[in-house]
Amino acid sequence: MAQRKPTRSRKRRSRGSAPRAVVSTRRDVRAERQAQTAQEVKRGGRVLGREGERPEGPFGGLPISELAILLGLIAAVVGFLQHGGPALIVGLIVCALGVIEITAREHFSGYRSHASLLAAIPSVAIEVGIVLAFKPSQRALLVLVVVPIFAALFWWLRKRFLIARQARVARIHTRTP
Repeated sequence: MAQRKPTRSRKRRSRGSAPRAVVSTRRDVRAERQAQTAQEVKRGGRVLGREGERPEGPFGGLPISELAILLGLIAAVVGFLQHGGPALIVGLIVCALGVIEITAREHFSGYRSHASLLAAIPSVAIEVGIVLAFKPSQRALLVLVVVPIFAALFWWLRKRFLIARQARVARIHTRTP
């Protein structure tokens, strides 16, 4: 009988395990590139938007408008719990002034459009003024006055936002990183 040569014993990979290749960073780079592409597609090719820098407030680093909103909400809740009165009215006014300041700053700097909110505020104020002054019996007719005012303001505010957005994009593209 012929004698067999002894064979070397080798460890074998199981079919489900990954190969023992040298670690490559290509997969990580490719996955990162795909994630960036997906994010750009999700953003819709916008240069700005939520990722841009929010415009600085008129008070420097102090968050006066945000504090006005907070204090206005607190006063409005206190006034509501006391069943109305001056605290409710003052709280709502202070909160509204803080909101108007922030939305106007973001809108007119081209950061984010708030055309509908900014157009609705004077429209509602005019409607309230008409109701208090004339006490019309047909309140549905107020729509004939308020809707054209809202539409004209919305058109003008949207136009101003687009001009500000173009200027903002031009400023960002002319900066050298």
